[in-house]
Amino acid sequence: MGFIKKENKKFDYKPRYYKGDGNPYEIKQKFDQYRTTIGKKKGLKGKFNAAIDEFKESGYKLNKTIVVIALVLTLIFLFFIDFDLSIFFSKNN
Repeated sequence: MGFIKKENKKFDYKPRYYKGDGNPYEIKQKFDQYRTTIGKKKGLKGKFNAAIDEFKESGYKLNKTIVVIALVLTLIFLFFIDFDLSIFFSKNN
C-alpha cells in the first residue's frame, strides 16, 4: 500500500515578458554570499566547526556605549536595592 513513494509535481513557470537572467521568483537571503556555513552538504560536526571558524575570523568587539550603559544601569539598580559596597573594601583600622 505504501510501497510507492509519491513525488511532488514540478511546475516551471516563466513570465511572458521577463527578459532578465535567472528566476525572478527565486528567494535569496541577503548575506548568504558571505556565509561559510551554508552551501556544501556537511554533517552536523562540519557545520559546527565551520561556524566556530567563522566566529573566530570575524573578531568579537565590544561596543563601549553598551558597556557604559550596562554599568550605569547596574549601579542604579544597586542604589535602589540599597546594596552596601563596603563589603568590597577592607577595614584596616
